[in-house]
Amino acid sequence: MSKLFGRRVLLRPLEVNDFGGWQEVRRRNQDWLTQWEPQRLSGAPDVVEDRVAFANRCSARQRERQRGSGHSFGIFVDHMFAGEINLNSIQRGPFQSCYVGYWIDEALAGNGYMPEALVVVARFAFEELRLHRIQVAIVPRNTASRRVVEKLELRDEGTAVRYLEINGVWEDHVRYGLTVEEWNERSDELVGEWISGHR
Repeated sequence: MSKLFGRRVLLRPLEVNDFGGWQEVRRRNQDWLTQWEPQRLSGAPDVVEDRVAFANRCSARQRERQRGSGHSFGIFVDHMFAGEINLNSIQRGPFQSCYVGYWIDEALAGNGYMPEALVVVARFAFEELRLHRIQVAIVPRNTASRRVVEKLELRDEGTAVRYLEINGVWEDHVRYGLTVEEWNERSDELVGEWISGHR
């Protein structure tokens, strides 16, 4: 199983045995999170309440890793589940790009764990997967998520109108990008500040 290490965070794929910790965090953060997520499909099992559905979700993520189309990680702080960060829709060919999505327990927000996790997965995307570009798309009023990319000074590429369905509404998204050329220029600075601890 692939594990990625930051200074304070551990990233690894979720397993069925993580269900209890995942469920506790998701239940406690329902209002904090669901306003920024796609609506659950009608009739689909509730992954938060159904262990079998969670197991199926873990299996689907494992198949994505095997196919090379996605890499999903649970974020762990002090050995406790804290959130998730995912490299989604990996495309090869001339694009060599993916989308990054993330969320964290509201109780841990604002402590720099998510920027650290984003630097960890950026290093993985560029140095291990050899991607050329990553993109983070965020609803403009989601100030907590935008603070993450702004702390890392990711490039604002403008607003995509009605870009994704979020909680039943087609929402605009601000798109932030980072290319491997930018990573090569800034990796020492980003790794030093967020992973090595040279802040």
